[in-house]
Amino acid sequence: MNSELIIDVTHEDISIALLEDKQLVELNREKRNIKFAVGDFHLGKVKKIMPGLNAAFVDVGYEKDAFLHYLDLGPQFSSLKKFMSQITSKKPVSLQKFKADPDIDKNGLITQVLQSGQDVLVQIAKEPISTKGPRLTSELSIAGRYLVLLPFSNKVSVSQKIKLPEEKLRLKKLVQSLRPHNFGVIVRTVAEDAKNEEIEADLKSLVRRWEESTAKLRNARAPKLIYEEIGRASAILRDILNPTFSSIYINDESVYEEVRDFVSVISPDKEKIVKLYKGQAPIFDQFGVTKQIKASFGRTVSFKSGAYLIVEKTEAMHVIDVNSGNRSKSNQNQESNALDVNLAAVEEIARQLRLRDIGGIIVIDLIDMTDNEHRALVYDRMKEAMALDRAKHQILQLSKFCIMQITRQRVRPEMNIVTDENCPSCYGKGNIKPSILFVDTLESKIDYLVNSLGEKDFTLRIHPFIYSHITKGWFKSIEKQWRKKYSRNMTLIPMQEFPLLHYVFSDRKGDEINLTEEFDKL
Repeated sequence: MNSELIIDVTHEDISIALLEDKQLVELNREKRNIKFAVGDFHLGKVKKIMPGLNAAFVDVGYEKDAFLHYLDLGPQFSSLKKFMSQITSKKPVSLQKFKADPDIDKNGLITQVLQSGQDVLVQIAKEPISTKGPRLTSELSIAGRYLVLLPFSNKVSVSQKIKLPEEKLRLKKLVQSLRPHNFGVIVRTVAEDAKNEEIEADLKSLVRRWEESTAKLRNARAPKLIYEEIGRASAILRDILNPTFSSIYINDESVYEEVRDFVSVISPDKEKIVKLYKGQAPIFDQFGVTKQIKASFGRTVSFKSGAYLIVEKTEAMHVIDVNSGNRSKSNQNQESNALDVNLAAVEEIARQLRLRDIGGIIVIDLIDMTDNEHRALVYDRMKEAMALDRAKHQILQLSKFCIMQITRQRVRPEMNIVTDENCPSCYGKGNIKPSILFVDTLESKIDYLVNSLGEKDFTLRIHPFIYSHITKGWFKSIEKQWRKKYSRNMTLIPMQEFPLLHYVFSDRKGDEINLTEEFDKL
């Protein structure tokens, strides 16, 4: 398998596309100034205790109070409270020399450990979703390349995905010999076959990040951000970078430098695969990501020989219906045809779950099969297809009615991209406008830009259909006529993500030129 990461950076957000064998399997899009990302530490203030829910609402600076359940406090919560009081005293102690308190009762009550107005150190477990604030935990952890550091713990555990007993034993003994007192460690899957020096360096880096973060508590007033997770691009690389990666393309120099530096630390031999994209076409268009987004995020998703999925979201769950469409094979009976479609469907569904980051309960209505062996084959194929999914999930056996049920962890808002477009002539209003004159409108604006504003070195971004109409023709193309009449320094770029009649002018520096208001006054 060949993996590529395409990173599109704009002023407002950063979009990260993961391609496996040129197929889009994951898409992350986040605001660049996001303040409540999973993994961040916040010093919060308890606003309200809810005994009926055995939980509390905590102010962490978000517009809605965050939710902290008793079970998310962690068994070492008393030690955390004691450590916080000591760190703010005149003689703060390091965690390695700290004397921990006994664990709290796992069946206890929130009122026994928290009260309104109390400061508490928490970590974002789930980002704000819909109308809900963040979900919090006080069972703190800091993730690195090979290890996850667990303050206030002394346990060492190794990922279950590492199968070789000898390797698991090696890693466990190594980490036990290296870890400082009062720090637990989880050894991640990627640590398999890692060198001792690499694991030791990762552990030291995590402990240093913990010490730097807790130092901020001494003069902090809630609510305050104490520790910020690394950039989203670097975080994804930290979790998924492996030998199958052949290239990482980034269209922003500052993010390119950040990612290259990060890769040089965690995997020096992979530094050369990080490349700065300088092409004129949008980076997602250049690598075919935009086309796949438009084809994959609709209500209907085609996947094989006319078969398709219907993806519906309800308040309680996601429902996916599998349809064979006009697909048929004369040499196959109904049962074999159903098996063929279902096997292809579960592979596409596994991709869709990762791509849209669908969480919660998912119910799949497969095409009916009567053979129990066929049902088992479909179930096994789904487990195999979901093996690459990093989110926790559980898959149940097919029911009597060929219904498959899945639960999948949700920690971020679902990726939802609208792929519908209004009619370019009436914009959904039913009134036809003379859109056939659109090219004439563009020429009028070019004339105004060149002859009235004196701007002769500019770029015009337009929909690919309009681009094709302007640049190709039976005789002379419209583009050649424009260049001869107005400016030879004019650049046309097709933009797959643009609606049909949308266009943008920009100057030589790449800054947008807004002609609409001035032009409409003429």
